[in-house]
Amino acid sequence: MARNDALETGELTDTSFYILLSLVEARHGYLIMKNIEELTNYKFSIGPASMYTTIKKLLSAGMIEQMKEEADKRKTYIATKQGLELLKNDIQRREMMIHHAKQILNGGVNE
Repeated sequence: MARNDALETGELTDTSFYILLSLVEARHGYLIMKNIEELTNYKFSIGPASMYTTIKKLLSAGMIEQMKEEADKRKTYIATKQGLELLKNDIQRREMMIHHAKQILNGGVNE
């Protein structure tokens, strides 16, 4: 499956996941990047090009929306109800993946 189809199937890339998670509260681009770095203890970071490409995809898919532009021309975004629902579903999907991996790595023991 192509990465572009991930939103259509309800699966988030790691970049989309962290951007959407950051936009539970309204933030502009720089704050999104800083929030992700701080949230992950600087183990995951997103550059501006990747971030704005992903933001465009999330906007066109209706997962986030742009709020009124601030006086200093910064664009601020926030997750939509649809985006929050996708985020919750993706968390469940990732938890199930972890559960399966633990089952296999622990010798097939059901947890």
